[in-house]
Amino acid sequence: MKTLTLRNLAKTYFDPYAGAHVNAVQDVSLEVEQGEFVSVVGPSGCGKTTILNMIAGFIPYSGGEILLNGKPIDGPGPERGVVFQSFALFPWKTVLDNVGFGPKMRGVPKAERDKIAYEYLALAGLSHAANRYPNELSGGMQQRVGVVRALANHPDVLLMDEPFASVDAQTRMTLQEELTRIWQERRPTVIFITHDVPEAVFLANRVVVLSKGRVLDQVEVDLPRPRVWNDLIEDDNFKRLSSQVLHMVRSA
Repeated sequence: MKTLTLRNLAKTYFDPYAGAHVNAVQDVSLEVEQGEFVSVVGPSGCGKTTILNMIAGFIPYSGGEILLNGKPIDGPGPERGVVFQSFALFPWKTVLDNVGFGPKMRGVPKAERDKIAYEYLALAGLSHAANRYPNELSGGMQQRVGVVRALANHPDVLLMDEPFASVDAQTRMTLQEELTRIWQERRPTVIFITHDVPEAVFLANRVVVLSKGRVLDQVEVDLPRPRVWNDLIEDDNFKRLSSQVLHMVRSA
């Protein structure tokens, strides 16, 4: 079952310095199945984040269409959860209340939304941090809160814009492993934007490579799950897929 459909999607900006229109995204078509994990990679300026922001409803598209469960997207909505590069937590709210914010906005009573929040915090191994504030957490813990906060609102699609870019390499690998574990348990539909080719391959069922605002190619990732770095770092299939995707990105 297809959750998300992009058909001939385009985005044009007016560049006041050049005095001309710029095509940031050109004729992008993509189908994402329910429960699929899709990574999107490509060189800087290829349109990755622009596409994610159009799916999120943050910016309008100039041409084509985006359908979610067969319905056009025309603005932000709770059926699309977003995890940003920055932690984007409410500093005045506890971790519990941060995770329960989405259900609160949908009118879920406090007892029920606290139950939902505790469930997702347990999923991320953060039950002990429920009553802490964001500034009392490490960067990695804050980003885990950001991920489960988005999931707690039960979105049809989880949109992730380079969410691990601001943490150190060791923490990043741990977060990648935790994300794959959470995805296996709950099977949300995920679109994950990244510059990091090994990260894209490690996480995804399919990697979409962009070039100059277009889909250059797509690579199916048939690596077994669960995925942990100790098993994959020297795996020949993982190396082959990463090399294949990297070659595409560098030639884009």
